[in-house]
Amino acid sequence: MDDNQQQSTPPETAHAFESVESLAEFDEPSLGLVEMLGVLLLVVISDLTIYRGHGFAGLALLFAAAPALMWISSYRRGAGASCWVVGAMLILLAAKMVWLGSVLLALIGFVLLVAYAMALAGLRPYVPEIIFYAAQIIQSGYLGIITYFRSLGKLGPVIPRTVGISVLLPCVAFVAFGWLFVLANPDLVVTFSKGFRVFFETINEWFSTFFPEYSDLAFWLAAFWIVLGLLRPIHNRKAMESLPDESREAVSTEEQFDAFLYPACRNTILTLIALFAVYLAFEFQTLWFREIPSGFYYSGYAHEGAAWLTVALGLATVVLSLVFRGSILRDARLKKLRRLSWIWSLENLLLAVAVYNRLFIYVGFNGMTRMRIVGFYGITAVVIGFALVLWKIAGNRRFLWLVRRQLWTLAIFVYLFALTPLDSFVVKSNVQRILSGDPAPSVQISVHPIDSEGILSLLPLLECDNKIIREGVRALLAEHQQSAERLAAERNQLGWTTYQLADRKSLVQLRLNAEKWKHYQNSADRAGALERLHEYAFQWY
Repeated sequence: MDDNQQQSTPPETAHAFESVESLAEFDEPSLGLVEMLGVLLLVVISDLTIYRGHGFAGLALLFAAAPALMWISSYRRGAGASCWVVGAMLILLAAKMVWLGSVLLALIGFVLLVAYAMALAGLRPYVPEIIFYAAQIIQSGYLGIITYFRSLGKLGPVIPRTVGISVLLPCVAFVAFGWLFVLANPDLVVTFSKGFRVFFETINEWFSTFFPEYSDLAFWLAAFWIVLGLLRPIHNRKAMESLPDESREAVSTEEQFDAFLYPACRNTILTLIALFAVYLAFEFQTLWFREIPSGFYYSGYAHEGAAWLTVALGLATVVLSLVFRGSILRDARLKKLRRLSWIWSLENLLLAVAVYNRLFIYVGFNGMTRMRIVGFYGITAVVIGFALVLWKIAGNRRFLWLVRRQLWTLAIFVYLFALTPLDSFVVKSNVQRILSGDPAPSVQISVHPIDSEGILSLLPLLECDNKIIREGVRALLAEHQQSAERLAAERNQLGWTTYQLADRKSLVQLRLNAEKWKHYQNSADRAGALERLHEYAFQWY
């Protein structure tokens, strides 16, 4: 009969079964006890910090513990430079999240976990590859689960089939005949019925108390799936080998010829050299080495203008990248085109200096802000990106080499920005200027929110000579203390995952100095002082 069934199996079905088996029989080592323990701990920590967590301290624990647990849970256990660098980045990020977390930090942390898994797998975590690595988690997690369940059977005790039957069959016979004997005696039926009722009620109560909800089971399965997908990736070997590696990223210039696009590229760079020279002369004449006139349009020139010049630098980076690629790199006249690019690059450097100057003009007008720090980070990232283009040109590197490092540059600057204590730096800078006799930065204190990282930097202004600023700051600190008290009460109920060291430290200091703004516990008095500060400072907006 088995032979007949086997012969009647459609070829499509047989092929499907073979495909599943070939997919499951991938070249992966069996599960080890240490690896299993690491994976289970990762799932438990994910449950405590993500599913049952309510704040950034919980995620900080996940990001701090994950590198060690992922290393334990990986059968590769790579320890290259990428592992150390990404692991250190995760530790720094976790420390910042305990101090004062943010959604941006949390997102960066999850991306770094994928990058760390790539490093463990022996891959360099370029930004595009991180995206593709994360996309394969669904398939690799499924295959990892298959491997785990197969390995669990090998880890357990091996029970011979004859022994199992010799134990199971007598038990079945005992239960069957014993139940018949009970049914034959009414008194035994009553007794056993009461006993079964109590037993099942106890089991039901235990399940309702200790058995997890369906949502818990769903999260555990998802976490288990994702962890396995990260630690047991599927590599398409042919696709990986087809990508240019570091040893093949320099373009050979042995075979030289006249590229069709060379004249167009040369004329484009010559035109841009002339245009940049004229504009830089205008820029230095209008905004350098002279007094800023009254009524100067600070927002237009120093804010919006700096942004447009940064875009111009970014566009210059793209133009140079597109010029020095392909057949141009094998043109016999390449050296002449490079010399022109060095001249234009010098002009781009001067343009970057002009952007920095515009930003400093805006800061000098009415103080520092978060967005101005973003501006400094942005122009610095663009300058480094431009330097990478020059490096590419000098070394005849491929375009893929440049794209990978440009994205690295962007990712690193986003990471550094997320770690920067923005409000602490901003408020200290503005307070120093106010105390030195320049009240203009008070507008930034009036119109921008200040987090607990920077609120304590306002305390020196309690001794400010300017009464409007001094009283406005007292009212602001009183309002912040009330908000901090409410937040602390909420977090006490939610638990340890919401703990933030900066919030706790600021609340302690605010309580110690509460006598200085006792008058502004009244909401009407507080609102009046804040309104006077806002009206006074708005003249520098």
